[in-house]
Amino acid sequence: MQTMLNARSALLALALSCFSVSALVQAQPASKEFVPEVGQAGKDVVWVPTSQALVDRMLDLAKLTAKDIHYDLGSGDGRTVITAAKRGAIAFGVEYNPDMVELSRRAAAKEGVTARATFIHGDIFQTDFSKATVITLFLLPDLNVKLRPQILDMRPGTRVVSNSFTMGDWKSDETVTAKDNCTSYCTAYLWIVPAKVEGAWKSGSEELKLAQEYQMVQGSLNIGGRLSNVQNGRLRGDQISFTAGDNRYAGRVSGNTIEGTVTSGGKTAPWTATRVK
Repeated sequence: MQTMLNARSALLALALSCFSVSALVQAQPASKEFVPEVGQAGKDVVWVPTSQALVDRMLDLAKLTAKDIHYDLGSGDGRTVITAAKRGAIAFGVEYNPDMVELSRRAAAKEGVTARATFIHGDIFQTDFSKATVITLFLLPDLNVKLRPQILDMRPGTRVVSNSFTMGDWKSDETVTAKDNCTSYCTAYLWIVPAKVEGAWKSGSEELKLAQEYQMVQGSLNIGGRLSNVQNGRLRGDQISFTAGDNRYAGRVSGNTIEGTVTSGGKTAPWTATRVK
């Protein structure tokens, strides 16, 4: 009899214990879904959302298409990445705050673009974004400048668009402003990564010396002992143009070769130059 009583007591105690745990679990409030707050602290900057109007202008400025690989460095709530994915691009967002990453993933799923929108929990300064053809940023100028050497080593023609903040002495190629449905942080700057052309080049009897500061080019051209200054020198990605004397040069840079044309006296002829040092 005592054994049966002990067994019943044990079963009763177990049942009460299970009931208590169940009641405790049910009594716990459901965890709230994360909601970002404007001005919340991040690793390098506080979070301020980019207006959708400027997001659209930024991607227009970059001429983003379905052929592009897009990286948003500091992707916040993911809206720029999601917009790029909706345009058909393969888009990546790099964000240090894990809650923002999860928020972005949920938003991408809701918009049906998870196949093209990927969110990476990580540090933008430790992330490889070298495959990008378009980069977007909403960082402070000192952070842009910190990223600048890595960006300048990217493939010529890579488009970089920043919300509101510049890149130090690297002047932008274009600037636009979102005038409708945007009340703050409404300006976007575009840079196109230039090819590297500094050095000495030779084209037949011509000797060309180029100095480069970002997309701006200057130097001299020696034709049979006649020296002319390089003027109006400009790079737009891998496209170079300049004048020297009465000649107008334009071409495409591919490593140590420039192939293009020279126009003089109304006549245009093929022109090729090779870097010699």
